[in-house]
Amino acid sequence: MDWKHHSPSRHTLLAARASIIRAVRDFFHGEGFLEVQTPLVTRSPAPEPHIDAVTVESGKYLATSPELFMKRLLASGFDKIFQIAPVFRKGERGRIHHPEFTMLEWYRLHADYGDLQGDCRRLLESVHDAMLNDSQGQWAEDRSALKEPWDVYTVRDAFSRFAGWTPGPDTDQEAFEVALVEKVEPRLGFPSPCILKDYPANQAALARLKPQDPSVAERFELYWKGIELANGFSELTDPREQRERFEAANALRVRNGLLPYPMPEEFLETLTELPPCAGIAMGVDRLVMVLTGAPDLDAVVAFPPACP
Repeated sequence: MDWKHHSPSRHTLLAARASIIRAVRDFFHGEGFLEVQTPLVTRSPAPEPHIDAVTVESGKYLATSPELFMKRLLASGFDKIFQIAPVFRKGERGRIHHPEFTMLEWYRLHADYGDLQGDCRRLLESVHDAMLNDSQGQWAEDRSALKEPWDVYTVRDAFSRFAGWTPGPDTDQEAFEVALVEKVEPRLGFPSPCILKDYPANQAALARLKPQDPSVAERFELYWKGIELANGFSELTDPREQRERFEAANALRVRNGLLPYPMPEEFLETLTELPPCAGIAMGVDRLVMVLTGAPDLDAVVAFPPACP
């Protein structure tokens, strides 16, 4: 859609948002997933170097993701679950970043990141079809793009092609992020969605390393029109390795002048009971933005948030 020549009203965009969220729920119910709800306040956010949680009171934080809670549910016997929930990240404010946003997450037992990539294809087609029906074809131009073959790049191939260098397993985090954002991401997902997979081992805090190539992790991101929509991976289920990664992330936070987070002990304890599984997080606001052609996230939420 050309936004300059066709600018939908706020009512139209919020109606499209409602249609998309309804279609997402219909898709997962049809696939046999159970919708769950987990706490918005936690004592132990997953320690990650570049995600800062919002403090609500001493020792408590707003959830940056429902991930740890949802994997605890998997360990207790649930096999296919999903959730649509608000999440919070301190200081994130821009065209495609909000400090409060809506996250879709889903998890499958006895699955890997390849299964999630198939979920993404079916989900986008299902949601788009439902939105077309609800809007009398207002958003029709993207349907053919969904049906065309999707590009699939490994991180190594994408960086070699678009950034001019190939990251190794212990690649410099800052250099990797700068190249990803400035050189690689703007080239991904035109006209069809794109899968970027097999991230360097040190770029996947909760993902399983690839058995046949432990220099990379079984992690992928879904891009469309240069925007990252989702981040998924085959889950790491080794509690010792996961603790070591969290400790390393906290150490990096301290080196960067940030506070470390308490170790999520309850989550780590449940990893001994967690079978092989895979999970993914998708930004709902970004999905609405891409499907409607809106210029930024502010256009697709009822009340754009202030930055805490």
